[in-house]
Amino acid sequence: MPHATTRDDVRIYFEEAGHGTPIIFLHEFAADYSNWEPQMRYFSRGHRCITYSARGYAPSDVPASAEVYTYKHFYTDALAVLDHLSIDRAHLVGLSMGAYSSLQIGLNAPGRALSMTLAGVGSGSELDNLEAWRKQCRANAEQFETLGSLEVAKVTRDAPSRIPFLVKDPRGHADFYAALARHDARGSANTMRGFQGGRPSIYSMTDAIRRVATPALIICGDEDDPCVGPSLFLKKHLLAAGLAMFPKSGHVLNLEEPALFNETVERFVTLVEAGRWPVRDPRSVAAN
Repeated sequence: MPHATTRDDVRIYFEEAGHGTPIIFLHEFAADYSNWEPQMRYFSRGHRCITYSARGYAPSDVPASAEVYTYKHFYTDALAVLDHLSIDRAHLVGLSMGAYSSLQIGLNAPGRALSMTLAGVGSGSELDNLEAWRKQCRANAEQFETLGSLEVAKVTRDAPSRIPFLVKDPRGHADFYAALARHDARGSANTMRGFQGGRPSIYSMTDAIRRVATPALIICGDEDDPCVGPSLFLKKHLLAAGLAMFPKSGHVLNLEEPALFNETVERFVTLVEAGRWPVRDPRSVAAN
């Protein structure tokens, strides 16, 4: 099985398909490498596509200590996969947790990103509710440890932002959460405690975000309430950002609306590669 090795000797499982300019897909908390299959099949017709499972998600390694599950570990793991494949720069396509990691690459290693697609980004960012969010993440981690992934999946699948997926595609929804129920409980607990519950709010990084000129596409479902505000915030402060709002859509955008997702990202990537996704023209900004 193909693996890349991180700086702290964690093995990261990856798959690749196609040829051309690289695209790397970064999954959300409830997913793994396999949930990008609709995008791997579509984009590999014209690009070199890479998908991988983050640390804590089989068949990648599942380190025992929560201390090695910080947001820094997650975004540098993506870079480790690119390094292993001798890829200097790639388009980053991330959902939720993967979108946050993509943004961190844009902030800390902008030379590695040809573009950033940030889908379902920013849940848990509200500063006035940050401690409550972190407390809930710690509680969720304990549930994974005490109840196991199967029982936690039963709760996660009924979260408000995941109901649109159920309404549109009950079969796809059922398959997705059956897979979540098979996730390694220790890895999920460590990810929830270290990454989800420990990452800085995007609202605390305004100055750094304003300096990022990497072409960015923000995608948000209009029924993914925790991500609407952060998506608008990123659209306002990222220099070269566009915003796509998917109607009647929730959080799992790449599976909930695969055709629309693929079309939207493809148009973005095509414009970036043609040099036609510039920073915002100051003339388009309304005066206060």
